[in-house]
Formats: sequence, C-alpha cells, structure tokens
Amino acid sequence: MPYAEMPRIDCRTDPQRWRHWRLEVDGPVATLIMDVNPNAGLLPDVELKLNSYDLSVDIELADAMTRLRFEHPTVRVVVLRSGKPGVFCAGANIRMLARATHQHKVNFCKFTNETRCAIEEASALSGQTWIAAVSGACAGGGYEIAMAADRILLIDDRRSTVALPETPLLAVLPGTGGLTRLTDKRRVRRDLADLFCSKEEGVGGRRAVAWRLVDETIPPSRWEEGVAARARALAETSDRPVVAQGIALPPLERKETADSLAYRYVTVTMDRAARRAHILLRGPGSLPTDLTGIHREGAAFWPLALARELDDALLHLRFNEPELGLLTIAAEGDIAPVLAADELLETCRTDWLVREIRLLWRRTLKRLDLTARSVIALAEPGSCFAGTLAEILFAADRAVMLSGTRAGDNRATAIALSPLNFGAYPMANGLTRLATRFLGEPESVDAARAAIGRNLDAEAAESLGLVTQVFDEVDWGDEVRQILEERASFSPDALTAMEANLRFAGPETMETRIFGRLTAWQNWVFQRPNAVGEAGALKRYGTGLKPTYDRERV
Repeated sequence: MPYAEMPRIDCRTDPQRWRHWRLEVDGPVATLIMDVNPNAGLLPDVELKLNSYDLSVDIELADAMTRLRFEHPTVRVVVLRSGKPGVFCAGANIRMLARATHQHKVNFCKFTNETRCAIEEASALSGQTWIAAVSGACAGGGYEIAMAADRILLIDDRRSTVALPETPLLAVLPGTGGLTRLTDKRRVRRDLADLFCSKEEGVGGRRAVAWRLVDETIPPSRWEEGVAARARALAETSDRPVVAQGIALPPLERKETADSLAYRYVTVTMDRAARRAHILLRGPGSLPTDLTGIHREGAAFWPLALARELDDALLHLRFNEPELGLLTIAAEGDIAPVLAADELLETCRTDWLVREIRLLWRRTLKRLDLTARSVIALAEPGSCFAGTLAEILFAADRAVMLSGTRAGDNRATAIALSPLNFGAYPMANGLTRLATRFLGEPESVDAARAAIGRNLDAEAAESLGLVTQVFDEVDWGDEVRQILEERASFSPDALTAMEANLRFAGPETMETRIFGRLTAWQNWVFQRPNAVGEAGALKRYGTGLKPTYDRERV
C-alpha cells in the first residue's frame, strides 16, 4: 500500500483505543508497558516487530503521558518498561521509514521528540519522575525513548544492551534527540559517543555505566526488587499530592468537513487555492471564580479545553495538510474574561491541576513555535489577544493589528498583557517570547511589564513593540491581502529555513539544539540517496544487499 494512500492521521486517542501500551497504577508508582501490536500500525502491510514503532505508537505514548499528569495526580513515578521478552524497543520501524514520504518522516521525528521533551518536563516540573527499566535489546529510537527518562536502569544479564546503530546500519543519524541527549544530557564523552554510535552491536553491563549510557545496572536476581526500590525512593522526593482526585480527559469533539475543523473554542478554515488555513480561537463565556470551580469544571475549564483543541488542530494541519504553508490566527471575544482566566491560573498556580494546565499551554505554544508554517496573527475589532492568548502574537512571524474601529462596528481593537506573559510560557531557548523578541532591548520588556492589565490600542501596542504592523480600516484589506499573497508566493523550503533561524534567537539549550539539528541535518539526510535512494540503506535494509553510497562528503 503506497504511503500516500493511507487514511488521514488522527492524533486523538484514549486508553480504550490503545493498541500498543498498557498502564498499571499502584499507589504513587505507575508502570507504562510498551507492548506493540505488530499488526496495528499505520501501514497494514508493515509489521511492527520487536517493539519497533511508527507514529501510532507515539500518539498513544503522548496520550498516556498527558493522562498520567491530569488523571493520576498522586502518581509520582512512572516506570517505563517492555512487555516483550528479550527486547525493550528496536526503535523506529525501518520499513515504515523506507516507505514514508519525506514530509512524514520529518514530522514523525518532530512529534516523537516533542513527546520526549514532555516526558522530561514531567520529571523536571510536574514532580512525576520517569524511570526507564531496560531489559533486552534497546536500540535506536528505543534508546532515545529511554534517554527521555530521568534515570535508566539496565538489567545486567549479559544480553541486554543499549545502542544507537543508525549510522552504520541505515545511513541516517539518531535524529530525534539521540545524539544531543547523549552529549548534553548524559554527558557522554565525545570520543566514546563516536565509538558508541559507530557500532552495530550495543553496549551493556559495567561499560554502559562507565560511559554514562545508563545510570545503573541491576543483576537479574534483584531486578524486580531493585526497580521497585528505586521507584519508591524517587517517589519520596516528589511534591505531587498524596491524596487528590484527578480529572478525566474526555475525547475531543471535532466536526470535520473537506475544508474545515470545528471544535468548541477553535475553528480551522482551509483555503486550498490560497494555500493557507485560518485558525479562529474563541474566548471564554462564564468562568469559575475559585480553585474549587476549576476542579469542578475539569476538562471543560476554558484554558484547558482551548489548549487541547488548539494542540490537536496544529497536529492535524502538520500531518494532513502539508501544502497549507501559511497559518493566520485570530482570537474572538472579550478581553476581560481572558484576563480573569489568567488571574485564576496565576493565583492558583501552586495547585497541581493549575500547574498542569499552565504546562500544557507551554507545550502547545512550543508546538506552534516548532510548526513549519508561516504564522501571521491578525488582531481586529473584537479580538481578545490578552495574556495567554497574547502569546500567539509573540509566537507569530508577524502580528498585524487594525487601528481603531470599522464602520458599523463599535467594538475596539485592543490587546492586553498579564503576568503569565513574563515567565509562565518559556520557549525552547529558555526565554519568554517577549524576552526573545526584545533580545537586544531588555528595557522594552520592562516597558511591556509596566502595561500589564491595560487594554492597549494599536498605537500603544506598536509603540511597545508588541505588534509588527498597524493599518487603519481604509488600508487593512489591501495590506493584509498583499502580506498573505506575498508569503504564499515564496519558496516553502526557504521559508522553513528562515523561520527556524529567526524564531529561536538567544541562548542555545539542549532543546533548541535537538530541534535545530532535526530541522537541518535530519531533514537533509532523509533526502539523500545514501539513505532513501533505490540503492540506499533504508531501502536495502533486510534484503541482504549492501547499500551503494555517493562517496562525496558535503
């Protein structure tokens, strides 16, 4: 079955539909078991042997990670392990990669790494520490999953090993964060990392510990006892509640037509002739007034519902609409209730649920940052780009604002800031979007902070540097049309490269290096004949034929 003929990808799932994972919860410790159904992948004629995975496996992993944080607030440690004897995970399925389009390969790698970053965030910020209990062969993407955990435990049975064999076997690289985590997170020596990544066979036992590839080995006779003891010890260090009721995350309701997606608070309209999609976000109606009300509303609480819907819409566009290269985003509603929602998120920030809602917005906004589409935010009369929603203006490549009102419409055009714009939602570079915007002028961040809570008209927003361009009603239609038509006329490749460079100014972090290298090197390698040509390593893997390489070094 050619990859192009596959059904459209739906990133919505729930535990009743999981085919590849099992979750067992025992007090403060949860065990997430990877047991991939080999016949339940995205491609019906590609078998997912040896716990190898495709996107369907990672969609379920992302869902499990999110549900563990919202539905299981008393879980303090997550033990990640295999349900198959003799193998932890063989990594991304090679035949799937050989068959996939270039666009899907890169987006698959990006999604898997966004999920791994979210696992690391859980350990660092949610008090829900992940442990990888590795038993059996753990290779390629399997080891990259393990590296997302806070600690890696390896059974010392002389058969279990970790490996990153992509370079010698497949003519590609451990591009979903593997190389970067190896050196930046696990602090493996560069020369030892070179040796490790050049070996087809894995490394286990004392050498794996000495090279810092794993944190600890445990003999088979004490394996179960040892894993349980490490989990209990780490659970004692968590600040997650001892007693709390989680909130259910019901399936997202989405109405879909050929050219639109409609959720409760998000609508996506697709203009295929113009090669763009318009995303409309709607502000809240009624809101709870206190923390008890937030818990009572649960998944229906506007900030949580909107974040889930926007995240799903972005993933749908990423995987299913590759030719819609331009996103316009608008926000409709009153500013006051948006700021009221932000005030709840700020004043109740020590509560476990509010913390998770803020962290979900942080991940969703990063998803927008990392989406390979041009993003233009449009602030018009009736817009509610305020607080958390104002982050969309700062994530956009350009923010355009209408000055004044429109004839026959007395609604004002304004934006507003809240305390959450100044630390709650850092980008991959560790800075807020405003600090990134004003990298060379920190005084502008202070000026913006002084305007917290004020409704800012177009002139005030422009003077503070919060929007890119301002037009009055007379010029708005023509100017916006020209901006969008010009953007759609540019080379998509050049735009992706330009935007990826400009969006992440400032300091480098492990996260920016992971995604920067994914955008550049993995993107490039996945197009080279050495990997994907008819005589390339991905196509010839498992055939018994050696690949034929273009020997020129570039």
